[in-house]
Amino acid sequence: MLAKVESEIRSGNKLSIEGGEIARQTNGAVLVRYGDIVVLATAVTENKEGKDTSFFPLSVDYREKTYAAGKIPGGFFKREGRPSEKEILTSRLIDRPIRPLFPAGFTKETQIICMTLSADQENAPDILAIIGSSAALTISDIPFLGPIGAVGVGRVDGEFVVNPSYKELEDGDLNLVIAGTEESIVMVEGEAKEITEDVLVGAMMYGHENIKKIIKLQTELKGMIGKEKIKVEEPSIDSGLRNRVREMVTDGIKKAVIISNKLERKIAMDKVLNEFLEQLTEEERDKKTTEVKNLFEEIEREIVRNLIIEEGIRSDGRGLKEIRPISCNVSVLPRTHGSALFTRGETQAIVVTTLGSSVDEQTIEKLEGKTKKSFMLHYNFPPFCVGEADSLRSPGRREIGHGALAERALIPILPSKEEFPYTIRVVSDILESNGSSSMATVCGASLSLMDAGIPIKTPVAGIAMGLIKEGEKVCILSDILGLEDHLGDMDFKVAGTKRGITAFQMDIKIDGVTREIIEEALEQAREGRLYILEKMNSVISEVRPELSEYAPRIKTIKINSDKVKDVIGPGGKIIRNIIEETGVIIDIEDNGVISIVSTNKESTEKAIDIIRRLTQEAEVGEIYMGKVKKIMDFGAFVEIFPGTDGLVHISQISDRRVNKVSDELKEGDEIMVKVLEVTSEGKIRLSHKEAKNERKDVERK
Repeated sequence: MLAKVESEIRSGNKLSIEGGEIARQTNGAVLVRYGDIVVLATAVTENKEGKDTSFFPLSVDYREKTYAAGKIPGGFFKREGRPSEKEILTSRLIDRPIRPLFPAGFTKETQIICMTLSADQENAPDILAIIGSSAALTISDIPFLGPIGAVGVGRVDGEFVVNPSYKELEDGDLNLVIAGTEESIVMVEGEAKEITEDVLVGAMMYGHENIKKIIKLQTELKGMIGKEKIKVEEPSIDSGLRNRVREMVTDGIKKAVIISNKLERKIAMDKVLNEFLEQLTEEERDKKTTEVKNLFEEIEREIVRNLIIEEGIRSDGRGLKEIRPISCNVSVLPRTHGSALFTRGETQAIVVTTLGSSVDEQTIEKLEGKTKKSFMLHYNFPPFCVGEADSLRSPGRREIGHGALAERALIPILPSKEEFPYTIRVVSDILESNGSSSMATVCGASLSLMDAGIPIKTPVAGIAMGLIKEGEKVCILSDILGLEDHLGDMDFKVAGTKRGITAFQMDIKIDGVTREIIEEALEQAREGRLYILEKMNSVISEVRPELSEYAPRIKTIKINSDKVKDVIGPGGKIIRNIIEETGVIIDIEDNGVISIVSTNKESTEKAIDIIRRLTQEAEVGEIYMGKVKKIMDFGAFVEIFPGTDGLVHISQISDRRVNKVSDELKEGDEIMVKVLEVTSEGKIRLSHKEAKNERKDVERK
């Protein structure tokens, strides 16, 4: 049975959700439409229970089909391959708001797959994927504590816009993705151009009002075709075991959680747990270890939260607003173009900036078309940074997500391509981690960019905030530890300058987070950000006046676009010869802008001189030394520079009468000529006699 619901989310743009007749072997599937965008969302769960009841095996995958935009994939194989960075980031956007909404005790393997089937190339399909995932779960028999809705929020000319187009995002100063339930916001992610905290809160509230309409649609669809939910039994825990664990580990946990050093604290916690497990019989260990670990974490959570709520004591002894000790160093690596080591407590990042030319830009193939990316930030999280010995793999979803957040934080303060025609790559390698390494990356990257001599507008810093809420008691934590993130109720990261916010990411794990709490948290984050910026400015307050001696220099010149072919030559022969002769890198744009890249000033100047000679144009009134190329009865053709000839008419050879051109000139002669005229067709009239007379006048003077 086909069922469809729709509503006008924005004037002239209807959102529709339909299900019942597509992908019928799934537990739930829907098509979500918004204009010409169509996204398929499916939800499937396995019949068998998961073995580890402490972990919910949910996987979320988003894919964009190139046929959605009427395109064939590039590359050799001509089919979609590994997910792009955008697809990975969208998968994370879907995962984060829905993962907390599955009931405790549900551990069946569950998979969400979303595919963009049609794209209008004007609006982003990622919002529809979040909505579709929630709708597919809502109408399915999979237990789900939703639905959730999602919208994009932009701001153009000071006015909020729901689900902004790519053009509106380009023109505006805000780009947020917001997801939420009927009662509250559960996730926010986005970027901005130094907006104030008040504007961000306003955008969140505006987005939530629109989310409620989308939730209503899903509820209607559920009433039409919703399946009866799988019953989930609350995980039962032996009360005797619970009391036994609580009695024997509580004192040990209380002592361990206030150890400030992360590794020492972990060793102490493991010791408490292992001592209890050793007291169990072998049969009990086989059957009860997972249950004991769950109880252990439950008690740890209670103790950590109660210490904060009741006594204002954090694991490392800090106050609620206190930032861990900060250490900043720049120019830590001698041969890199810019480098910084940023340390905050037990979180440390070494961040390196490398400069390149437009040849080094990243080409990105998207549904909207191919684009070039001249700023890249790559984040790496090797296992040693948390004291683990594990395989060193390629970047995972978490690393890509953290890198993208840091990258967005820095984009608003970068110089334009016209001001600074370099490709910039920043790499952050996390050396130690205990609390927001992504925000440490933002701080380290800002320092590294300044150390590299890149004329950024102003420094950027980032801070991770947390929340502990028990009833009416609320504690907002600045610069959270990993433990506080894991056991807390909210994790949100704010990056920005002294003037405003440039990037934001928030995940809320509970209901009841009010506007007032968010406003207070943002103000506390602003205070923390300004404090961190002061620490950074004490190390480097101004951009280096010069680039590193090891950085390439880019010299840009402009030639007539009609002359581009003269520089390239047949089959690229001429430009290859220039590169071989000078050792520079040359990038030529169709509009005649040429970039010469080299670490050697003399090589750059030599390449420019060759290009100037190849492309220079005759100027009326100027005198040139030319070479006679061809003798004709009516005059001589003289080459004034490579590839450019002009005619010296027989009457312009001498002041006296010339009967025969060959009596005065021969092929190969070098003579001075003056440009008399350049016609609209590009023909050049030259005069040898006027050049000689002008030379004589100069000598007489």
